[in-house]
Amino acid sequence: MAKNLAHKLIEQHLVSGKMTPGEAVQLKIDQTLCQDATGTMVMLEFEALGLPAVKTEVSAQYVDHNLIQADFKNADDHLFLRSASRKWGLWYSRPGNGISHAVHMSCFGKPGKTLLGSDSHTCAGGSMGMLAMGAGGLQVALAMAGTPFSLTMPEVIGVKVTGKLPPWVSAKDVILEMLRRYDVKGGVNKIFEYYGPGLDNLTAMDRHVIANMGQEMGATASVFPADENLRAFLKQQGREEDFTEMAADDGASYDGEEHIELSELEPLIACPSSPGNVVTVREVAGKPIYQSYIGSSANPGLRDFVIPAKMLEGRTVPEEVSLDINPSSRQLLEEISRNGDLNLMLQAGARLHQTGCNGCIGMGQAPASGRISLRTVPRNFPGRSGTKEDQVYLCSPETATASALFGKITDPRDMDMDYPSFTEPEQLQDMRPLLLAPRDPEKEVPVEIQLEKGPNIQPLPDFGPLPEILSGPILLKTGDNVSTDEILPAGTEILPLRSNIPAISHYTFSRIDESFYDRAMAHNGDCFVIGGENYGQGSSREHAAIAPRYLGVRAVIAVSMARIHRRNLINFGIVPLLFKQPEDLSKLNQQDMLSFSDLPNQLASDKTVSVQTADGKTLELTHNMSEEEVATVIAGGLINEVRKHHLSD
Repeated sequence: MAKNLAHKLIEQHLVSGKMTPGEAVQLKIDQTLCQDATGTMVMLEFEALGLPAVKTEVSAQYVDHNLIQADFKNADDHLFLRSASRKWGLWYSRPGNGISHAVHMSCFGKPGKTLLGSDSHTCAGGSMGMLAMGAGGLQVALAMAGTPFSLTMPEVIGVKVTGKLPPWVSAKDVILEMLRRYDVKGGVNKIFEYYGPGLDNLTAMDRHVIANMGQEMGATASVFPADENLRAFLKQQGREEDFTEMAADDGASYDGEEHIELSELEPLIACPSSPGNVVTVREVAGKPIYQSYIGSSANPGLRDFVIPAKMLEGRTVPEEVSLDINPSSRQLLEEISRNGDLNLMLQAGARLHQTGCNGCIGMGQAPASGRISLRTVPRNFPGRSGTKEDQVYLCSPETATASALFGKITDPRDMDMDYPSFTEPEQLQDMRPLLLAPRDPEKEVPVEIQLEKGPNIQPLPDFGPLPEILSGPILLKTGDNVSTDEILPAGTEILPLRSNIPAISHYTFSRIDESFYDRAMAHNGDCFVIGGENYGQGSSREHAAIAPRYLGVRAVIAVSMARIHRRNLINFGIVPLLFKQPEDLSKLNQQDMLSFSDLPNQLASDKTVSVQTADGKTLELTHNMSEEEVATVIAGGLINEVRKHHLSD
């Protein structure tokens, strides 16, 4: 029977379960990826699990988020991550090497492999014929130890790509078109598999752009074939021997079909404050801008900088516009420095920032209040830029550059020049010598590595099991599409506290309700949060589950939940419940009291859960947890469950 590529990858790594959409499956993980904003917690979890060393083929720890060293916190975290990498056998990428997804693609990505990362945009690895997925840090820590990754078997949507992109339209416009069709929740529990003759006209880095932002649709993964374009990329990186051709069989079927004719696309832009709020650039053209920002994990390729450089040649950006250049890797920065493209951007008035995630995660580069910022980043959730009530638009490098030159949102087709040509160089500088390799036990004398823990690195809180009787107030009621940026924000003030749960918990839900922390501390007991559709979309940050649990949240009741955050809730003992009837959302209000009786038994015996409201009425809820997930949440979290079973074996 003809198979699609996603099914081939899953079948080759299937440990248990049936490949039927909706069924629970477990997959062997070949590679893992961590970045510093989530990696500190992963390493603390790995330590708490008492595990001796990684068992994956490749595990890598990158430093790309917390780069602003305003005090000791981030610097201390970097030392801790380096020592943890040495102790447990991970590759370590130091500050300045670049964004994890771009560097991993250059150094380690390999067709046919599975990749699990504690960053939601790990799905960018699907550009290389991999099954690449984001997850919470605790699941990544377990994958590093050789434990299979559990997930719900997704549907596979085939996206047939035909034609060729017209001038001034690029890969960012392809994924924005997908977001225009699917919005931020249309891809939940789906894998998007791209195939067809149009892929011949998309480089490996073009595919990275599309795969990266598949996460913004809520997708489990995006998958591209490993073909001659990928072979050329691996040859460019000095790794052609890692190439293996992989593609869907002729006649393969899918659970759903989509078609993109590249030649019919035009420049698109996502308006504030959602990646799914997509319109044509023409529809919003003319609005004055404050900032244009080029670079990020969503546009990390060489062409994403060279094309803007050619557009800027001999021109000057108006003084009221900040044109921010964010190189994605040291390799890329070296190349644009060597070929003169960096100089073209600087001469035009661009501001050069250090290699890393930077403003994408709110670490600097915040726009002025009330002003528009155009960015080639993957997300524009409210306040994510670091400016409250920001106006961030997502667009291609071409649109960002044209708009910077005109001082207003501009369709790049209005440039008075021919579209610049670009050809990928055959060879780029190998980045692997810049990474600290794991110790080779056959060549190095084993030594005891001590973890370097500064004062900001605090142990994980201990969480108890789920009680039989659970009662308390609804401490917060939220709306639809609440992101993890709103549950536990990032930014220069908060990100350095990622290894300190008591400290970072002060900011829990602060973007929605600044009084939440004080109210939770005053209550000092079990409580609940109510959400609408797609609760917990966005980042994989498990702090958005740990901090609420630390403050007493024992269950979240929502209309629907994003995949990664739902599992993070389970991992830390928060029960993810769903309204059996969506209209019941209106029956519950903030400060209402709820009471569950015999909750562990209810969860284990049925998919329906009863809760008593303050007025004595019974409301029926439901859950979609597997037996393993139910056992985890009853135990009070995955660490408790693993300690009870895995480590006693």
